[in-house]
Amino acid sequence: MEIIKTNIEGVVLLEPRIFYDDRGYFFESFSEKDFHNLVCCNTRFVQDNESRSSYGVVRGLHFQKPPFAQSKLVRVIQGAVLDVAVDIRKGSPTFGQHVAVELSEENHRQLFIPRGFAHGFSVLTPEVLFQYKCDNFYAPQSEGAIAWDDPDLNIDWRILTNQVILSEKDKHHTRLKDAEWLFDANTDYYANPEIK
Repeated sequence: MEIIKTNIEGVVLLEPRIFYDDRGYFFESFSEKDFHNLVCCNTRFVQDNESRSSYGVVRGLHFQKPPFAQSKLVRVIQGAVLDVAVDIRKGSPTFGQHVAVELSEENHRQLFIPRGFAHGFSVLTPEVLFQYKCDNFYAPQSEGAIAWDDPDLNIDWRILTNQVILSEKDKHHTRLKDAEWLFDANTDYYANPEIK
């Protein structure tokens, strides 16, 4: 597995080593040992999620507030998405900046998104099967979100606005500058590794 750094510290791409032969291919999609050695992050994944979406769907930008904050390791099984992580840590030198990468069934890449980031993706192919690991359990009372189309974030979702498909909830999130709760860049959200 190879680690590819992005323009935001802590957000990294994982590129697996793939073995091809006349039967197809094989690769390790996750190794806890390699993850800890290469990513150097004190996290333990406890929940796997999967979603299926059609072209034009935008999901996000979502996060969970402490003590239920989550890191995510995301990947695509079928199709392709533009995956986006936004730094929402007040006081961070990259606050309000984002990483946007294409994840697809062809490149087999995964994106690691630490606690302190909002996450979302747009579907670029007729259908996508999306999987992700979380290092904390889903807690509906701890949900937070930022508007996917916040003009200050300047995210190019690579989907025409009139083709974007949103959940009813995702149509009504606040802009980053108006958010009532954000992470603090000076707080270690991994200090207590116990799952809440």
